[in-house]
Amino acid sequence: MKTEIFSSAIYNRNKIKFLYGLNEILLEPYYIMRERSGKKVIYGRPNNSNEVKKFEFNRIANIKVLNEVRFSPLIRVNLLIN
Repeated sequence: MKTEIFSSAIYNRNKIKFLYGLNEILLEPYYIMRERSGKKVIYGRPNNSNEVKKFEFNRIANIKVLNEVRFSPLIRVNLLIN
Protein backbone atom coordinates (compact mmCIF):
# COMPACT_ATOMS: atom_id res chain seq x y z
CA MET A 1 0.00 0.00 0.00
CA LYS A 2 2.77 2.48 0.89
CA THR A 3 4.57 1.66 -2.35
CA GLU A 4 1.50 2.53 -4.45
CA ILE A 5 0.92 5.80 -2.55
CA PHE A 6 4.55 6.87 -2.88
CA SER A 7 4.82 5.75 -6.52
CA SER A 8 1.78 7.82 -7.44
CA ALA A 9 3.17 10.86 -5.61
CA ILE A 10 6.53 10.48 -7.37
CA TYR A 11 4.91 10.11 -10.79
CA ASN A 12 2.61 13.12 -10.26
CA ARG A 13 5.28 15.14 -8.41
CA ASN A 14 3.07 15.65 -5.38
CA LYS A 15 4.55 16.46 -2.01
CA ILE A 16 3.70 14.07 0.80
CA LYS A 17 3.39 14.45 4.55
CA PHE A 18 3.88 11.63 7.04
CA LEU A 19 4.97 10.78 10.55
CA TYR A 20 8.48 9.38 10.86
CA GLY A 21 8.85 8.20 14.40
CA LEU A 22 7.53 11.20 16.33
CA ASN A 23 8.43 13.79 13.68
CA GLU A 24 6.14 15.13 10.95
CA ILE A 25 7.94 15.20 7.59
CA LEU A 26 6.95 17.19 4.49
CA LEU A 27 8.77 15.56 1.57
CA GLU A 28 9.32 15.86 -2.17
CA PRO A 29 9.57 12.12 -2.94
CA TYR A 30 12.17 11.12 -5.55
CA TYR A 31 12.53 7.33 -5.63
CA ILE A 32 11.88 4.05 -3.87
CA MET A 33 14.30 1.16 -3.50
CA ARG A 34 15.09 -1.91 -1.47
CA GLU A 35 18.41 -1.93 0.37
CA ARG A 36 20.71 -4.96 0.44
CA SER A 37 19.38 -5.73 3.91
CA GLY A 38 15.91 -6.11 2.39
CA LYS A 39 14.46 -2.94 3.92
CA LYS A 40 12.37 -0.79 1.60
CA VAL A 41 13.22 2.94 1.67
CA ILE A 42 12.12 6.15 0.00
CA TYR A 43 14.47 8.98 -0.90
CA GLY A 44 13.34 12.58 -1.12
CA ARG A 45 14.02 16.16 -0.24
CA PRO A 46 12.47 17.33 3.04
CA ASN A 47 10.83 20.76 3.07
CA ASN A 48 13.29 23.66 3.53
CA SER A 49 16.30 21.45 2.86
CA ASN A 50 18.78 21.19 0.01
CA GLU A 51 19.74 17.58 0.61
CA VAL A 52 18.10 14.30 -0.28
CA LYS A 53 17.42 12.01 2.68
CA LYS A 54 16.46 8.37 3.14
CA PHE A 55 13.40 7.22 5.09
CA GLU A 56 12.68 3.59 6.02
CA PHE A 57 9.20 2.33 5.14
CA ASN A 58 8.71 0.55 8.46
CA ARG A 59 9.02 3.85 10.39
CA ILE A 60 6.53 5.78 8.21
CA ALA A 61 2.90 6.26 9.31
CA ASN A 62 -0.11 8.48 8.54
CA ILE A 63 0.81 9.24 4.92
CA LYS A 64 -1.00 12.10 3.22
CA VAL A 65 -0.48 13.04 -0.43
CA LEU A 66 -0.76 16.78 -0.96
CA ASN A 67 -2.42 16.77 -4.40
CA GLU A 68 -2.57 20.56 -4.62
CA VAL A 69 1.17 20.91 -3.93
CA ARG A 70 3.42 19.93 -6.85
CA PHE A 71 7.18 20.30 -7.11
CA SER A 72 9.97 20.38 -9.67
CA PRO A 73 12.74 17.97 -8.64
CA LEU A 74 16.27 19.21 -8.02
CA ILE A 75 17.57 15.90 -9.33
CA ARG A 76 16.30 13.60 -12.05
CA VAL A 77 13.35 11.62 -10.71
CA ASN A 78 13.66 7.84 -11.14
CA LEU A 79 10.99 5.44 -10.05
CA LEU A 80 12.64 2.30 -8.72
CA ILE A 81 10.42 -0.35 -7.22
CA ASN A 82 11.98 -3.62 -6.18
